[in-house]
Amino acid sequence: MGKVAAILKVMPESPEIDLDELQESLSESLPEGAKINGTEEEEVAFGLTALLTTVIVPDDAGGTEAVEEAFSNVDTVESVAVEEVGRI
Repeated sequence: MGKVAAILKVMPESPEIDLDELQESLSESLPEGAKINGTEEEEVAFGLTALLTTVIVPDDAGGTEAVEEAFSNVDTVESVAVEEVGRI
């Protein structure tokens, strides 16, 4: 079984959210078998900054769904969107 790299765009609920704490919460919420391979910040608008998080997950049924759901369940996350997916 191979692995998949996915870039997920995580939007915080407000510009006041501490992005370092958000990154920590995302790391803690990861399902088994998934790991964060890097995170970048992207300015969106009106002081709001999104996190572009690269996640490595096993290439099995469901793909990135478990990670998307875990990230969505973090209290300070407004939305999660898959930006890019590729096999590695």
